Amino acid sequence: MYAHRSMIMKEKKEKLFNEFPPISNEEWMEVVTKDLKGAPFEKKLVWRTKEGFNVQPFYRAEDIKDLPTKDVLPGEYPYVRGTKADNRWLVRQDMAVLGNTRDHNAEIKDLMAHGVTSIGFHFNDDQVNAETVKGLLEGIDLDQLEVNFYARRDLAVQMAEAVTEGLKASGADLAKVRGSICFNPFRRVLGKGEKWANWVETSVAVLKAAEPLQQFTCLTFQSTDLVNAGAYIYQELGYALAAGADIIAQVSEKSGKSASEVAERIRFDMGIGSNYFMEIAKFRAMRWLWALIVKANDQNASDRAAKAVVHAETGKWNKSIYDAYVNLLRTMTETMSATIAGVHSVTVNPFDKHYNPGGSDFSRRIARNQQLLLKEESHFDKVVDPAGGSYYIEHLTQAIAEQAWKLFLEVDEQGGFGKLANEGKIQEAVNASNEARHQAIATRRENILGTNIFPNFTEKATEETRNIDNSKVEGVEITALDNRRGASDFEELRLATEASGKTPTVFMLTIGNLAMRLARSQFSSNFFGVAGYKLIDNLGFDTVKEGVEAARKANADIVVLCSSDDEYAEYAPQAFDELKGDMPLVVAGAPACMDELKAKGIEHFVHVKSNVLETMQTFNQLMGIEPRSGK
Repeated sequence: MYAHRSMIMKEKKEKLFNEFPPISNEEWMEVVTKDLKGAPFEKKLVWRTKEGFNVQPFYRAEDIKDLPTKDVLPGEYPYVRGTKADNRWLVRQDMAVLGNTRDHNAEIKDLMAHGVTSIGFHFNDDQVNAETVKGLLEGIDLDQLEVNFYARRDLAVQMAEAVTEGLKASGADLAKVRGSICFNPFRRVLGKGEKWANWVETSVAVLKAAEPLQQFTCLTFQSTDLVNAGAYIYQELGYALAAGADIIAQVSEKSGKSASEVAERIRFDMGIGSNYFMEIAKFRAMRWLWALIVKANDQNASDRAAKAVVHAETGKWNKSIYDAYVNLLRTMTETMSATIAGVHSVTVNPFDKHYNPGGSDFSRRIARNQQLLLKEESHFDKVVDPAGGSYYIEHLTQAIAEQAWKLFLEVDEQGGFGKLANEGKIQEAVNASNEARHQAIATRRENILGTNIFPNFTEKATEETRNIDNSKVEGVEITALDNRRGASDFEELRLATEASGKTPTVFMLTIGNLAMRLARSQFSSNFFGVAGYKLIDNLGFDTVKEGVEAARKANADIVVLCSSDDEYAEYAPQAFDELKGDMPLVVAGAPACMDELKAKGIEHFVHVKSNVLETMQTFNQLMGIEPRSGK
């Protein structure tokens, strides 16, 4: 059937393109070069990604003709196009298991009635027992629900035993119930910097305890933790593969089970970032590379073992507390990336989860409905791998796979993921990426809408957001992952302003060239607005003296001169003299006369190359605003 369909599609393609003359790559480049008018092609149009490869401005069929996976169908090895021939992913929502199982049971039924097909249960220590499991799932149709159980690392074996006994007591068929015991042997060493030498022995024990749960995975690697710590895409993918490979190697050797048997029980909880197309490519590359790794470890590996089980979860690194509803746009595009890529299941975290653990009833409902919208209104579940064949995405899949594979091999050559994690090497590498991205945000080379660019000037922190902890985690024994979100530095600026009880007033002294003064007043308003300052914009003044008098009348704390570069040589010294040092003068721009203005005594300039974070930290100091204590 597939061969017949391919033949028909080929004939249609040939008929379509016979109507158009073939155009070579050289002809395209000739036109592009002409349009660039002498500007260098590589500098103007080629994008160098943080993943370590170049992205061209256009791709053609010949760019993917040699890719080994371009003709693979969904459900076929090496599964780059999906592990099955449909795209019916599971809608996951998580819940904390804290007390009354009757209430939790009613909540589960309500969630299922509203479209949830997978639930993650996060158990409190004293709830890890068969009775709680039985109570949770009483009357639940487990043919319609995947169940996933999380407990503290030291209780993982007990959790597996409790699930087994609880399901038996509820009359469930253990050979059919789908789900997972989410034991991650590396989570504490990564997140807390706490070494653990016995991770292999405990992994073997969990594997044994979960044997009766035939459709369960029980060894999990949560690379979402790396995403939340600011890892680049190739790092998340490379380290996830390295962790999975290390689990296969170590656990199969210790347990006596084959690599295939261990691989069948592994699941990946991966994060989703905001780079839309690269995230699609990442999940496709994940399935491809995992299949290669499993087959390399066991030539006779089962199909189940070679098919990566990937649960995707929206990350928190790019989420903000200010303009928090923008987080909904971020989680929406992230969910689109994961579902287009054909993951097993998705958790859309509530838009307020990073400052309101668990989320509100409203945010949880909206998070759930985001997936339902993609299913019921956009029909994302009706099309398998719609990205397949896209020259761009096929190239990205190959390029990301190559970079991740390099990292995977480096980790393997240095002794494996477990060894490097216990030495803090994994954490240090991810933290370096986090720091680089924080610098990019500080200079607006990476933007977080509503935080470091286009802030909501009138917004104030709520009680929940005001108490957020943006401090860095200190490792117990070794380096821990730095979980500071990308927005955290700018949030601290604004929270400090609000906590001080002062709201510095910034006055735009607009004068001269109409277009330049308006553009620079808007730029400066956004610049100072990120710290929560009050902004007074103006249409324009006839003289500098008139503008300074208006600033004094408005009780301004800072005056920003907004004009054109040519006019600054005249206006800036006048403004400086008129102000007499009573308040800081800021020049909006980087004029050619900057050195002369600095010699005059003008210290402050804001422009597109400024480090916005450092500049505003300096102004907070000038305004007597102290950083938040202990944050």
